[in-house]
Amino acid sequence: MTQHKHVGSLLDDLFESDGTLDQVEAEALKRVIVWQIQQAMGHTGVNKSQLAQKMHTSRTVVNRLLDDKDTGVTITTLVKAGRALGMTWTLQGSQDDGASYAA
Repeated sequence: MTQHKHVGSLLDDLFESDGTLDQVEAEALKRVIVWQIQQAMGHTGVNKSQLAQKMHTSRTVVNRLLDDKDTGVTITTLVKAGRALGMTWTLQGSQDDGASYAA
């Protein structure tokens, strides 16, 4: 029987050991953000072109915003999208010891 070094360990440990934990976490967070923006777009009846117009930007920027693999979107772009859709963003961080911080 072969030994598997990751059997019984956390998935985070696997991603950390292969150096992809930061990217995996960023993509997971981006998927949540994209889902929230898409929900707001559906609720308000705004399509991509209209969102770009309301944000005073190009449709290309909106496509990047809605691409869950593109984690390089700026906070400014998120704020513009939120305002265009009547949304506000809340950022909350927490530490391993349970301490929580909100902005």
